[in-house]
Amino acid sequence: MTEGVDEYDGNAGLELSVIVPARNEELSLPACLASLVSQSEPGFELGRRWELIVVDDHSTDLTRSIASAMAQEHPGVRVIEAPELSADAIRFTGKNNACWAAARQARGRWLLFTDADTVHEPGDLSRSIREAEVHHAVLLSYSPRQIVTGFWQRAVMPLVFSELASVYRMPEINDPKRSIAAANGQFLLVEREAYFAIGGHHAVAADVLEDVALARTIKQSKRIIRFRYAPDALSTRMYRTTRDMIEGWTKNLAVLFPRPIYLAAWRVLDVALYFGLPLLALGIPWLVSWQRWILILLWLRTLWRFYGRVARSNFPYTDVAISILGVPLFVFLLVRSTLHHKIRRSVVWKGRSYPTGS
Repeated sequence: MTEGVDEYDGNAGLELSVIVPARNEELSLPACLASLVSQSEPGFELGRRWELIVVDDHSTDLTRSIASAMAQEHPGVRVIEAPELSADAIRFTGKNNACWAAARQARGRWLLFTDADTVHEPGDLSRSIREAEVHHAVLLSYSPRQIVTGFWQRAVMPLVFSELASVYRMPEINDPKRSIAAANGQFLLVEREAYFAIGGHHAVAADVLEDVALARTIKQSKRIIRFRYAPDALSTRMYRTTRDMIEGWTKNLAVLFPRPIYLAAWRVLDVALYFGLPLLALGIPWLVSWQRWILILLWLRTLWRFYGRVARSNFPYTDVAISILGVPLFVFLLVRSTLHHKIRRSVVWKGRSYPTGS
């Protein structure tokens, strides 16, 4: 079932299809869609050169109504309903199911999968196509500027993204000679031919980390991918509550990091040194002056290494400064994610439980 079809001109050979999967996104979707339809401009008109497909993934809030109103107002915007998730041999996650359904209806030469919690800067759609073509990339992914609120998001999110920057180094990702691959599903631009050649979201149907899986599959096919931090292109508010953040990173961390428990142990050591060295230097009465100075220098070295690493997260300095206080929760999330993937063998996201193959 689709809406907005009467207004859509049916023109084949579009340059771009923008696909927005949405499940219970009534708070985020209006700003996202407004930022997308405003990309229409002379020479890049919505409905003539590109289309916008919103996939309602069985939302129980006003998501469908918001998308339908946009479809009525703007020719070139369509709303489709994601197929029901089935328990057959191929088990889709909700997002993969929605993206695959939309991709098969899309008409664009390029497919852009972008999340409902993103806000796009003016002109970023047409610029992204040009960037992909200049770099001969069949997949271009942007890591957005992250918008965080509340103490725990501000303390934990820089830690996650700094560790991601250490594991997934963008120059290596963009090097065709290196096997490492990554992408961010919040902005995933893929050439149509390459997408269907590797099987699209159908090929990663059960993957909870579909963006990285797609990038890996495309790079293994000897095609070029490009990934970069792009605050000039879009921003996103991934989580609105601490509970959402805990659920989201529980789903992802054990898959993102090759040795999550090892990483957790190192971060516990960071906290122990951060708080323990000053206590030792000032609290042991029989230490002589030079011994205290050694402990203080070790403490300063610990601080330098910790904050030097977290500074790569691209978060504001204030968030980086308080991130040491988020380490216990980050460690908890690493352990919790590992338990869900390795022992419970399931994760929960947006009210659905998914089996893990770890």
